[in-house]
Amino acid sequence: MSTGSRNTWEAWARSVPPLACVSTREPCPDPMATATRLARAGLAGQYVVYEADGGVWHFAAGSDVSVTADTGGITARAAGRTWTSRTDGRPLAAFADALSALRDEDDEGSRGEENAGGRHFYGWAAFELAHLLHADPASAGDRPLLHALVPSVEVTLGGDSTVVRAVDEAWARKVADLLAEPAAGQPSARDEPVREGTEGIIAAGSAAYGRAVARTVGDIRAGLLEKAVVSRKVPLPAERHPDFPATYLAGRRANTPARSYLLDLGGYRAAGFSPETVLEVGDDGRVSTQPLAGTRALGADPAENERRRAELLSDPKEIHEHAVSVRLAWDEMAAVCRAGSVVVEEYMAVRPRGSVQHLASRVTGRLRPDTGPWDAFASLFPAITATGVSKRAALQTLARHEDGPRGLYGGAVFRGSTGGALDAALVLRTLIGTGDEAWLRAGAGVTAQSSPEREIEETCEKLRSVAPYLRFSAD
Repeated sequence: MSTGSRNTWEAWARSVPPLACVSTREPCPDPMATATRLARAGLAGQYVVYEADGGVWHFAAGSDVSVTADTGGITARAAGRTWTSRTDGRPLAAFADALSALRDEDDEGSRGEENAGGRHFYGWAAFELAHLLHADPASAGDRPLLHALVPSVEVTLGGDSTVVRAVDEAWARKVADLLAEPAAGQPSARDEPVREGTEGIIAAGSAAYGRAVARTVGDIRAGLLEKAVVSRKVPLPAERHPDFPATYLAGRRANTPARSYLLDLGGYRAAGFSPETVLEVGDDGRVSTQPLAGTRALGADPAENERRRAELLSDPKEIHEHAVSVRLAWDEMAAVCRAGSVVVEEYMAVRPRGSVQHLASRVTGRLRPDTGPWDAFASLFPAITATGVSKRAALQTLARHEDGPRGLYGGAVFRGSTGGALDAALVLRTLIGTGDEAWLRAGAGVTAQSSPEREIEETCEKLRSVAPYLRFSAD
């Protein structure tokens, strides 16, 4: 990938301060609550909480160093300066080039990073990037498609220790003071009563959604595609202002996500409980994707949950939906991986994800020497389980039948490193906000066997992973 002046990105990378101050503390008894408290503290203009695999939470904050790309241009900021370049319709290539310049600085040994794997960055990719990668570029719009923050302070909250990395002592002291505060007084969101009106929120727009499902079934039966994941937007009342940190804490206590995140970043606010990853790339080039497709409700009655599980494993529509998703995931992995390295390590397991249970598989491989994490991202994004099969035809179908752009929904929130690692969570089961607007969104996989009634029911089941845990500001 090569877009933009190499000298431009080298100059930007040289202006990015290293995280020179590193300290290790005792582990926090409740890393989830601690990460949420750091987010609420308002340390900087932008922040991210990202829950990685293994119950490790990362908190990152800053506002000085960022990269933002859209269809026409890319803007990088550091040390009070701004660098811009054209993207010529290839924003992901320009974005990858800018971030790779940070890696080049690390390789020169001038950064002083005491962090295995290099410097970390956090960001998001909007769903509309998919139109540039796989379908109609004109449908990508003119809004930002990619945004990344290179933090001024990063806190890793693990089971064995708490590690603080900061650009200077002033940042390190701010975080140390917050970590030293007693846990008492933190919002106990899990103990708050469920807000009234949850089912009313969930039902909004369901009739129009049923009509969109019926039109999509018609497209599928006409041979235009095999599957499309049609979604509906559920706006929250304009007079209510969601408390994103409190919603995150309440929702995460009740959910069982593959990843979770809380952010105020690049114009979006989000609190989400992702059921799956778009991809996971290790420093060693191992790449993995985790398609989930096929859904049944998950409630408090173990016997009913088991009945639904058995139904899920034997339902022809759900099995077909899952199988075609795994097949396409294999093809997309094979496009960037070494010949013979792609395998299905897990097939049609059942995974609990909050208020639902899903059929789940995992496809893995090894990147070719001529490919890197962003090549894998370009091949796999957006997740098959948020688009459909074929991906191009599904994107065209969604552009016809969904109401307006998705934005962050169906895109990705990611954490990566200059050492080559990239962990990207699929943005589903998420409260999203921008400006004065906030909303939920949910979709269902539509196939030739779909009925509008069942797909409406499935979106309601998924919305119950978030809607009961919404918390609002007092004002």
